[in-house]
Amino acid sequence: MDAKYIRPIPKYIEKKIRALDKEVCPEQKGLRFYAYLTTIRKELVKITVAMRNKSKKMQLIKQVAVHGVYSDNCLVRDMEYCYLGIYAYRVGWYDEGEKYPYGLRPYYNDGRWYSVPFKYYNPWATVVNPDYPLKLAAFRYSAIELQKPVCPITYLRTYLQYPQVEYLVKLGLGKFIRSKMILQRIGKDKRFCKWLIANKTELRNKHFYIDVVLRSYRTGKPLDALQAYRAAKIKLANDNSLKPIRDMFEGRERERFFDYILRQKTNAHTYLDYLKACNDLGLDMTEEKNRFPHDFKRWHDIRIDQYATKKAEEDKEKRKELYEKFAAVAEKYLTLQGINNKEYAVFIARSPADLIREGEILNHCVGRMNYDRKFVREESLIFFVRHIAEPDTPFVTVEYSLSQKKILQCYGNTDTKPDDSVLHYVNKVWLPHANRQLKKLNTQAAA
Repeated sequence: MDAKYIRPIPKYIEKKIRALDKEVCPEQKGLRFYAYLTTIRKELVKITVAMRNKSKKMQLIKQVAVHGVYSDNCLVRDMEYCYLGIYAYRVGWYDEGEKYPYGLRPYYNDGRWYSVPFKYYNPWATVVNPDYPLKLAAFRYSAIELQKPVCPITYLRTYLQYPQVEYLVKLGLGKFIRSKMILQRIGKDKRFCKWLIANKTELRNKHFYIDVVLRSYRTGKPLDALQAYRAAKIKLANDNSLKPIRDMFEGRERERFFDYILRQKTNAHTYLDYLKACNDLGLDMTEEKNRFPHDFKRWHDIRIDQYATKKAEEDKEKRKELYEKFAAVAEKYLTLQGINNKEYAVFIARSPADLIREGEILNHCVGRMNYDRKFVREESLIFFVRHIAEPDTPFVTVEYSLSQKKILQCYGNTDTKPDDSVLHYVNKVWLPHANRQLKKLNTQAAA
């Protein structure tokens, strides 16, 4: 590419640029970039134009970069890639009458065209004539009109090397055009093309790693499952909290671990909870039955429950006096529980051990954060909402204020909000009952 063949901006193109600029930048402030397509010595090129307003009546405009579809280098003038809080471009306007400190010309602003590698000095710019390539025989079937917004020259350079990008774009899978592996596969494997057609809706609507796409094609396994598998591997590699699992499963064992959690429909963090419980219980984690229990959810719940019970028993020995006071307060307000309907029941916590177990199983903080002391001081009471059919299984935890006679918190597993039926029961059925019972107790105490 030779700068001597660059022609001035055509009048009709400049008119288009100015009209578009007023539309997208009505405030007419700052540096703006636009681009147009043309040919220079039979080569399709994109010419980038810089704009800025010197005054309300004077608008500056000039060519600053030229990228060609066949050229490995581009041409640039009066523009620099720099750091201005963020990485950006700046353009010099010395020859256009811009004033600079001490009257000095910026070093990058000498008005000359320089040849630099293609990838540099290619700022994002709206192309005012994007359909221009369709007039040229070489690009008539490139489908570039369907792949917007993109840098047209970058797209067409890919098209020249891999004409199959047209196939991807027409399938609505233009997000994969930068993948050489996919493009090469399309070029030599008709079965892969048929597979893309069969899975185009899922591929179009969701994000998938390239290796996931290719593996799904090779193995026939579902895309979603393989994507979850890949995401789990990335998370395990980068999450420091999962180091115990990385240390436990190495080499081929790690691949087996991923297959296991995928098959068991669980995740690494849930397995980590299970692992911690097993280690605290003194179980041998080299044994197959402990590493890979056949029914993970069931054995996870059992081990967490055993761990919570053990922890609660240890806590009881350490804080005997607090446990006695807690039991006395629970007995005092025992009448506030009850009110069973066909689905739910409410029970008051009877000891700090109950709080610990509730918190461990539901993954929230009721077993910590001094809720037991607030209970003993009669500031707030903790109640457990249970399914009638499973009265011993933690479900929803409620914190009730004795002074305000209202619910302070009501959460299920991992501090999630319960569904509407539970909230209706707690607020409209149980709470009025609790307040009535509390009023009776206060009346009796005053008598």
